[in-house]
Amino acid sequence: MKQDLTEMAKQLVKECHGFIEANNYEVLKVEENYCELLGTITETSTNHFGAAHGGYIFGLADTAAGIAAMTDGRTAVTISSNIDYIKAAKTKTLKAIATCTKNGKTISFFEVKIFDEEENLVAKANVNYCYISK
Repeated sequence: MKQDLTEMAKQLVKECHGFIEANNYEVLKVEENYCELLGTITETSTNHFGAAHGGYIFGLADTAAGIAAMTDGRTAVTISSNIDYIKAAKTKTLKAIATCTKNGKTISFFEVKIFDEEENLVAKANVNYCYISK
């Protein structure tokens, strides 16, 4: 029986001390080429206006897409990304939803939408990955 992708991702994040842990990102749901990630905003993840820092939001998008990119067992690294900030994020949590728009042999493309607690769209990112293992 294939191991549950959500549990596999949670275990990976648990073992990965560093950026993900420091930024309080939590795996909510993972399916093939799909990831939902929750970011809990703390004082250290805000800008001087009291909203979530753009870098924090960008990291949340990249992490969600990265987890989604590795759901087929291949190792992926970001090769390009861009983000559009739509609304200031002043809630305690943000939710990233990453979906694959094209899954290729060596490169895949993901769209990530970031929502606040009231389900307002805060940001939208496109993140592209290169697979470095089969």
